[in-house]
Amino acid sequence: MQKIPKQECTAAFKAQAVKRVKDGKTVGTVAKEMGLVEQTLRNWVKASDAGMLDGAGTRKVTPEEMELSRLRAEVIRLKREVDSLKKATADCAKEAL
Repeated sequence: MQKIPKQECTAAFKAQAVKRVKDGKTVGTVAKEMGLVEQTLRNWVKASDAGMLDGAGTRKVTPEEMELSRLRAEVIRLKREVDSLKKATADCAKEAL
C-alpha cells in the first residue's frame, strides 16, 4: 500500500472516500483501493458524521503556526543529534583510557 502525502488529501478526495464507505463498501476495502490507512479513513467518516470534514468546524492553520511547528520539530531533531554526539564522545573517551 502506498501512502498518499497529506497535501494530496483534498476535501474532495476525503469526501469521495467517505461517500464510498457510506455507499456500502467496507473501510478496509476503500482504504486499500485509495491508498489510505484504515484509521485515517475511519476518522474522516467520523468527522463527516459530525459535520466537521474540512467544513465549518475546522480551524485554519496560519503560516506563523506552521513555521512554529516546523521550528519545534527542528529543535527536537537537533536535540537528538546533540545527545547522539554526546554519547559517541563518551564512548570514544572510554576507549582512549
